[in-house]
Amino acid sequence: MPQHSPSGPVSNVSLARGCQFANLAGVKWLAMAVVGGALGAWPIYAAPKSADKAPPPPIFSTSTVSPAEAEFQRVMALDDAAHEEVDKWIKENASFARQGAGLSQAVLSLKIEQRLAPVKQAYEDFLQRHPKHARGQLAFGSFLNDLGDEAEARQRWQKALELDPANPAAYNNLANSYGQSGPVTKAFELYAKAIEMNPRQSIYYHNLGSVILLHRKEAAVHYRTAEQQVVRHAMELYRLAQQFDPANFQLATDLAQAHYALQPPDYEAAIAAWTRAQSLARDAQEREGTHLHLARVKAAAGRLNEARSHLGSVTNSALAAVKARLERELVGQALPPPVTSEGRRLAIPSAPR
Repeated sequence: MPQHSPSGPVSNVSLARGCQFANLAGVKWLAMAVVGGALGAWPIYAAPKSADKAPPPPIFSTSTVSPAEAEFQRVMALDDAAHEEVDKWIKENASFARQGAGLSQAVLSLKIEQRLAPVKQAYEDFLQRHPKHARGQLAFGSFLNDLGDEAEARQRWQKALELDPANPAAYNNLANSYGQSGPVTKAFELYAKAIEMNPRQSIYYHNLGSVILLHRKEAAVHYRTAEQQVVRHAMELYRLAQQFDPANFQLATDLAQAHYALQPPDYEAAIAAWTRAQSLARDAQEREGTHLHLARVKAAAGRLNEARSHLGSVTNSALAAVKARLERELVGQALPPPVTSEGRRLAIPSAPR
């Protein structure tokens, strides 16, 4: 996910709002409304992202900051409040929709658009007065990206980088953009630059790992190695990210999902990864989602009874379709293989001599 840094110093970078998987450039509000948090197809590799919740912008005294900085903080406060309210609407509507009472996507989209319109205007007014405010350009780019205006977001981030080439968040955000629309090799280079500038920022390792997994063939060419080595490299990046953010559920989930790309499969390592992710789940739906993955992996490893036990722990209606599919697959695995005519012929005992 994109970043913005309202407080100025790189060490105090404030991360953009965290969201669920939608697409490579960052989660769009309307895409969030459609996805609603349901578990999708297998496997899913997460898009570049930020921390789960951005810290609030620091409180400045007007006696210690410039008028431009004070104004920027007011715009950021408007942005944070609007995003928090939109997040609440989306979650509530997803809950209502599961009961058949949610707003239509058209109505919800219009409601979100109207709520964010004054925030967009506030950014535009501020940057018209302060066009060389690098963090303002960076934050507005993140806002536009959330709205789905990726082209304008990239321009804002590029401007932010020109104004402040020492800000790793600008490299990260541009890398997200290039990961979406290419060239993806540019994304690899920009993430590496962000890591070089701030090697203790978990998100940069996480994002680079996700883009590598999504573009394994291109990554293999770029890094001049085999595709399976690229997968292992992405997993190592996830592990590095965990050193700086060990309690991040989505990060643990992404590492666990990366095992689906390994050949030959390492079932025990995958089970351990999903078990760890489950220990970090923040709510019942996330926990039940890990049960589905554990059921899938354990079924593939031949541990069918354990797989059934995991499926029995899934009661959320949003996960019912995936659960039903796995239950059908388990039934198929539990049945003996069909006996062919050749098998029947071989099973006939020979006549005694």
